[in-house]
Amino acid sequence: MQLVGMLDSPYVRRVAISLRLLGLAFEHRPVSVFSTFEQFRAINPVVKAPTLVCDDGTVLMDSTLIIDYAQVLAGRSLMPVDGAGRLRTLRTVGLALAACEKTVQIVYEHNLRPAEKLHQPWLDRIQGQLVAAYATLEQEVAAMPLPAEESAMTQAGISSAVAWAFTQLMLPEVVAPGSFPALAACSARAENLPAFLASPQV
Repeated sequence: MQLVGMLDSPYVRRVAISLRLLGLAFEHRPVSVFSTFEQFRAINPVVKAPTLVCDDGTVLMDSTLIIDYAQVLAGRSLMPVDGAGRLRTLRTVGLALAACEKTVQIVYEHNLRPAEKLHQPWLDRIQGQLVAAYATLEQEVAAMPLPAEESAMTQAGISSAVAWAFTQLMLPEVVAPGSFPALAACSARAENLPAFLASPQV
């Protein structure tokens, strides 16, 4: 299998870490949707990261769908099977992915839109959504800390840690670590695990 995309994308990185935790072999191809757009388009005309090129040549996209397929291949899941545990994990993953989405939106607004066309009320709204996602995620993690051992890690821990590291890389001035101590601690523990170290975002 080939995982296509840059690890500075939280979506690519959560797939890479998940594949490693599932024990699945893959080749990482660090192709950018920006600087190497045409090369990416030759692999996937939609130019969406992450893209997974399966062993039979099938091209998958979207991190959640790729992880779902990977779990079938591995014969095990990074999601709890019990109802309550699965519900909590789904809620946590949803919050983490929302934080990723809002971080990306803010970065794109500043980096891709001409400065004279920035709409501050829209930026304020996105930033409010980003902070709300992390505030809620902080409450969840503080109430029930996420396991940081690889053997016990679920998609909740992977996605939360990856989202936090991404936002801290891109928007540290918006989401201050001191305001989210449980999340910061969770991410710090996760970043020292082999699967995370083997998939650095920078």
